[in-house]
Amino acid sequence: MFRLAFILHLFIGSTLAGSAVIAALVLGQDSLQPILFAAAVGFLTAFPVTWLVARRLYSHR
Repeated sequence: MFRLAFILHLFIGSTLAGSAVIAALVLGQDSLQPILFAAAVGFLTAFPVTWLVARRLYSHR
């Protein structure tokens, strides 16, 4: 399950981080600090999401 979660986190983490950066830019936060903060929040939010998705995929085997 760890390998699956690692691969999923690559995709989910980049998607959520990118979405958070786009949201920050839409809100007018165009300096470095808010953009990095948004990317970090998106990346860290991906950990529980990845865990839920991986657990759900393994339970349906």
